[in-house]
Amino acid sequence: MATYPLPKFHFLVQWGGKRIGFSEVTGLDIQIEPIEYREGSSPQYSKIKMPGMQKSSNITLKRGTVAGDKEFYTWIKTVNLNTIERRDLTISLLNENHEPVISWKVMNAFPIKVQASDLKADGNEVAIETIELAHEGLDIMN
Repeated sequence: MATYPLPKFHFLVQWGGKRIGFSEVTGLDIQIEPIEYREGSSPQYSKIKMPGMQKSSNITLKRGTVAGDKEFYTWIKTVNLNTIERRDLTISLLNENHEPVISWKVMNAFPIKVQASDLKADGNEVAIETIELAHEGLDIMN
């Protein structure tokens, strides 16, 4: 039996909100910032590199705008100085049986930007709302 790569269009986002139908998820990356160092008595006239701090991009979630659904705005309004409602998210890539094959756990996420859809009089697209989340780490499960 041949093994094929998974399609990227079948996924599930569990984010602590009521409606979970997202159309796009971006920002699932982890980076290690290199540290450059050179000792003064080193015979090499170049720096050595070693791994430093880990960082991740912000997660962006997009979904169709539905009348009366203001969950993105309700969540971002919980910001009060340095206190905010933080949530753990689980983003799963699903197989044809709707079972998670790869899952990313996003820890202590909070919204930093909510954007309504662009409005265009001659457009023929669905209105898409976007939320951008900062977080404190991304862990790959499965």
